[in-house]
Amino acid sequence: MSWSVGQVSGFAGVTIRTLHYYDRSGLLTPSERSPAGYRLYNGADLARLQQILFYRELGFPLDEIADILADPQANALDHLLARRHALTEQIARLQKLVDVAERAIEVQRTGVELSPEERFEVFGDVVFDLSYAADAHLKWGERDSHQEALARAATHSKEDWRQLMAEAAEWRGRLLEAFDRALPVDHRTVLDLAEQHRQHITRWFTPCPPEMHCRIADDYEADARAFALVVPPAEQRPGLAGYLRAAIGANAERCSGSDPEEEAR
Repeated sequence: MSWSVGQVSGFAGVTIRTLHYYDRSGLLTPSERSPAGYRLYNGADLARLQQILFYRELGFPLDEIADILADPQANALDHLLARRHALTEQIARLQKLVDVAERAIEVQRTGVELSPEERFEVFGDVVFDLSYAADAHLKWGERDSHQEALARAATHSKEDWRQLMAEAAEWRGRLLEAFDRALPVDHRTVLDLAEQHRQHITRWFTPCPPEMHCRIADDYEADARAFALVVPPAEQRPGLAGYLRAAIGANAERCSGSDPEEEAR
């Protein structure tokens, strides 16, 4: 029994144009022709089409499908395992985007909307990288402190953000001055800067004990996207992220009762 292109298109759910393309590319050439020269598909052709559609649904490119079908001895399992791995990674990436979208929706629901001019006025050159926001949510999302920080950030008004960013800019200027002067990380001025940063997080987002502050600082040194939230790229210096990380670590020791300056006296 044979079926025409139109019939196959109807029950297989593919367009006639697609079937013609499969024929031209050699992926699926009908085994028969009618007396008038029209394409006719037999049972074996439909079985091959079913395989093609199965692999296409999984996202395989046509050239790879052709390779799999061309060799009866090909290990389709290897291809499927590789595709499963790729799909799993894609799902994870998409989930990150969903999480970021949900956070954006929460912020929008607070009614705090900034025009592009207001956003530049408030945030200036500070860069908010959505990919980092997604990664940070996956990394810290289960922690109560992360949830509290997001919740409090969503309630900040425009004036809150202006004040927050003004404080951050003033602090950043003093950090850059200390770094440019090559003050040691255990200098009292630098330690105080680290403590002020910790208190800034506590005041505006979530309680930030020293050990949590150190984990945050680890991200500053390891991930440029995180450090860009503290110091815009245009103001950064080589080694500045590590300098801040070391200062925050030294301040954590001071908070635990070990003051490097006092011990040195």
